[in-house]
Amino acid sequence: MFKLMGNKKLIILMVALIAFIALFGLTLVKREKLTWPERFIKDTVSWTQGLFYKPAGIVAGFFEDVHNLRVVYEENKILKMTLSQYARDTMRLNDLEAQNKRFKEQLAFTERQKQSDNYTYRIAEVIAVSTDPIVKTMNINLGAKDGIKLNMAVVSVDGLIGRIMVVSDFTSTVQLLTDIDDTNNMSKGIAATVKGKESESFGLIERFVGETQLLAMTKIERPEEFNVGDTVVTSGLGQVFPPGLEIGTVVSNEVGEFGITYKAMIQPKASFRHLREVFVVDVPVPGR
Repeated sequence: MFKLMGNKKLIILMVALIAFIALFGLTLVKREKLTWPERFIKDTVSWTQGLFYKPAGIVAGFFEDVHNLRVVYEENKILKMTLSQYARDTMRLNDLEAQNKRFKEQLAFTERQKQSDNYTYRIAEVIAVSTDPIVKTMNINLGAKDGIKLNMAVVSVDGLIGRIMVVSDFTSTVQLLTDIDDTNNMSKGIAATVKGKESESFGLIERFVGETQLLAMTKIERPEEFNVGDTVVTSGLGQVFPPGLEIGTVVSNEVGEFGITYKAMIQPKASFRHLREVFVVDVPVPGR
């Protein structure tokens, strides 16, 4: 009996399956009007598909968004790298352009000097600048092995900036004009004169006035010796700086402290900031 009941269940299941297949087949037939069993099955299947379609769409959209986010992240990373490389290339280009400009100015300077004197100008690179606010010096990459000696004058393309005060084998220390005052010994001042009136004028640059960034010149005998706008150069009388090196321009002229001599304030030609290359002046020894 149980065997018969089992066979009946199997037969009923098979009949139901055949009926479902038949009804499903009928739904595939293109007809404008469906029977109510077809409509029922179609609606049931569509509703069931809807239950699975929406979550599946949400999951698929989530993974698609994750993929798009990763693509955007990678593109953003590449753009950042490209922008960083562009910034580095721009900085390098600007540095090369500035370097090229400095080299052109230095070449023009040396060409001008060939026409005015027979000095040798040895170009040197500034490798360090003193941070001491009292002692104003800088180091260059030329030393005794390069023929550098104490008290050699040092200039930029614009004018005199100082002298060699310490020499080692491969480097030297330059004392800047901004370090000259009444208490130190830059040969007790710089003997100077007016360019074009070398035999008619004389003065002594003794100190640098930090408040005004000007050089103070004293020991002037007559006020007409130094007029506003005159170019001041080294006279060579101090036996340290050779004659003819440009120092600055006269910006004022007045009576000295004791009313006997006069003094003038000089605007330095050279800038003492951001120096990259300088020239050490080598003066030939007569008879050699």
